[in-house]
Amino acid sequence: MADIPGMEKPTLQELPQIATRLSFLYLEHCQLSREDSAILVRDDLGTVRIPAASISTLLLGPGTSVTHRAMELIGDAGVGIVWAGEHGVRFYASGRPLTHRAHLLIQQARLVSNQRLHLAVVRKMYQIRFPDEDVSGLTTQQLRGREGSRVRKAYKQASETWGIAWNGRNYDVNDFEGSDPVNQALSAGNVCLYGLAHAVIAALGCSPGLGFIHVGHENSFVYDIADLYKAEITIPIAFEMAAQHPEDLPGAVRRRVRDEIVSVHLLERMVKDIRFLLLEEEDAQEEPEIDVTYLWDNRKGTVANGHNYTDE
Repeated sequence: MADIPGMEKPTLQELPQIATRLSFLYLEHCQLSREDSAILVRDDLGTVRIPAASISTLLLGPGTSVTHRAMELIGDAGVGIVWAGEHGVRFYASGRPLTHRAHLLIQQARLVSNQRLHLAVVRKMYQIRFPDEDVSGLTTQQLRGREGSRVRKAYKQASETWGIAWNGRNYDVNDFEGSDPVNQALSAGNVCLYGLAHAVIAALGCSPGLGFIHVGHENSFVYDIADLYKAEITIPIAFEMAAQHPEDLPGAVRRRVRDEIVSVHLLERMVKDIRFLLLEEEDAQEEPEIDVTYLWDNRKGTVANGHNYTDE
């Protein structure tokens, strides 16, 4: 088995950080395999080599198959994987965290487990939505009301801009074509946003299931982060694409969302926003990557690993 060809597994320091990668790539009706550190994509038109560490998320549509070696590379490079169907989407895999440290995950667990700290993060999430307002004194019920008004206004504005009637969010994950074009476009665009948010969360070493506004679902934190940007990105794009009546509406939406993600530097913003939500301001700056493991101590907090404590 040691003679299997391929590049050596890269260290985390050798991998590009999530904020500097391309956003996502959608593939369908093709086979994915591996050649050194590149993903080989083959279909009837030929073969394309994709440097694995250059992308954050792969969206795999109908008719795709992937080899074990390709998945090994994808996982090692920290790339998120979303299996997307014609009439729905499910998230089935994620890459390794692009950090050896667990400080963000520990902080996330601490914040979500304390009601006062939990509420403080919720207020931060709404502060991102309302940067010119002071929401520190609002209850969660008032915050939800303010957010509902903001989203309703975004739908109304997009509807008037593109001359598309809006009758509310109405869709069935098992019947994609059963909804109107705007709802189809919203579903296709949100899939891209969820995949990107999940990849960033996994790359930073956080838990997708420990949410603050959304709770109880394995992807609660994914929905929390994606919702920060829907009114800015997927809602206006959905109405824009629906008004243009493209032959392949989901494909047109994905390409438009991809371009907008690049234009607004969304990957960098997601990283910055997650650190803002989970860390104190003085701790939110990027820190040098270290590979260290401690032992927990109920009095000292942590003690050194790899030490024999027989005398104690």
